[in-house]
Amino acid sequence: MAFSSTDVTSRLQFGLQVAREAQELILGHYQSPDLQVDSKRDTSPVTEADRGAELLIRDRLSHAFPNDAVLGEEFPEKSGTTSFRWILDPVDGTKSFVHGVPLFGTLIGIEHIDGDRKSCVAGICRFPALNEVVYAAKGEGAWWQIGDAAPRRARVSTVSTMEAATFCTTNMARWEKIGRRPAFDTLLRTVGLARGWGDCFGHILVATGRAEVMVDPALNPWDAAALVPILEEAGGHFIDWKGQPTIYGGNGISVNGALKDEILKIVNL
Repeated sequence: MAFSSTDVTSRLQFGLQVAREAQELILGHYQSPDLQVDSKRDTSPVTEADRGAELLIRDRLSHAFPNDAVLGEEFPEKSGTTSFRWILDPVDGTKSFVHGVPLFGTLIGIEHIDGDRKSCVAGICRFPALNEVVYAAKGEGAWWQIGDAAPRRARVSTVSTMEAATFCTTNMARWEKIGRRPAFDTLLRTVGLARGWGDCFGHILVATGRAEVMVDPALNPWDAAALVPILEEAGGHFIDWKGQPTIYGGNGISVNGALKDEILKIVNL
């Protein structure tokens, strides 16, 4: 089923608006001494901010685009009758949020479904505690806005050697868990700088040219859906460890245009 650029643009503009609303809700809980942290079945943390922000976005969607499908991290999937699905991660980086570290984000991805083909056509990543947002729509470029300043183009870096590259990852223990510690150690030896600026923040560092490589050994679709169009429109790649531009690979790599092949060789050692 074909779609028009207006279909995507209207949804992107709505997503930017509702992400800002979610920011205010999330910041109401940020660094609160009364914040309650619960554990999900997989032992990952969840808070009132996660649940409240997703409910807010779902409620707004039920009025603005009632026939679109919705997939979110915290609540059951809602089916739809259009060719669009919203993929939500209300607080990506809940562990950072819980520890008062401002590098968490709200992720809103917009997926177009045409039969068996699924493609992420727009994405938004807003950092509530930083008051920054990076967003993109297919064919319209990637944009980075800090506070109320005018948006500027987001572009990956032109760094072309590993010795000059900055590498980020979220959780070092995950590499050990999946038996890829040799690849992690090789990256540490090869790159110029390695840092644990993780979750969506690490991926957006690549999209805005502040890092060259972000590798996540474990990702869900809601962690990745917003990132695909942002990285691609910024001139880079979001791929799984097999090199496919998919949000369903169970892992993910954001990388600039020059280093993709070299990174894929290393992570598959």
